[in-house]
Amino acid sequence: MALIHCDFFSNVLELCCSMTLILPEPKVRKLGTNPRRVRYPVLFLLHGLSDDHTIWQRRTSIERYVDEYGLAVVMPAVHRSFYTDTTFGYRYWTFISEELPMVARHLFPLSDARENNFVAGLSMGGYGAFKLALSYPNRFTAAASLSGALNIANFLKEDWPEGKFIFGNYRQTRGGPNDLFALANKVAQSDVKPRLFQCCGTEDFLYQDNLLFRDHARKLGLDLTYEESPATHEWGYWDRMIQKVLDWLPLREGRK
Repeated sequence: MALIHCDFFSNVLELCCSMTLILPEPKVRKLGTNPRRVRYPVLFLLHGLSDDHTIWQRRTSIERYVDEYGLAVVMPAVHRSFYTDTTFGYRYWTFISEELPMVARHLFPLSDARENNFVAGLSMGGYGAFKLALSYPNRFTAAASLSGALNIANFLKEDWPEGKFIFGNYRQTRGGPNDLFALANKVAQSDVKPRLFQCCGTEDFLYQDNLLFRDHARKLGLDLTYEESPATHEWGYWDRMIQKVLDWLPLREGRK
């Protein structure tokens, strides 16, 4: 495996951005295949509200976990943006959904085929992962949310000034492109639907909102795998669950 840190200038954000990548060792997968032409399946792995692009590497053994899957991992930094074009700030949603995949595929041998593209994240990143997959089901075949902040409109009802800076008020959010419940409704009526994996600890402050989204997705008939167990909002739980996510991903070639 190769671990790569990459800084680049974002034309969308007009500032320097960072991402960390894990790339499989180059190999000839079939007789006569040029290894330079291999395009790896890729997992976009998203961080939470108070973290950055280095956190998955620092708090879990993600590099060791993915080694047996032949899977590339892209871990971008988006600060505290909630993967959103903020009301009074930067266009992080445009960055994460448009510019980042283009830059990553230009610099590294990553597949752009839907069946080879996955997204996962924790907390704020769980929201971002489901938002990407439900907004662009034609780009992502599967998405996983670990203790995700999935009910943004409910968050905005509380006294959360930072959330209002990002999203506006909850009335603006409900039913719009930042509302996962509304995005799920739209996907349920489309011909292309991503597979979803959702998990949350039963002692997590986001547990009730996760139950609401789980029940909503099931009512719509979406392909949702749901797991829960006693846990709070903490890295020991996410370290265990990201291993389950990797096993769950529909990788065509499977493990090494």
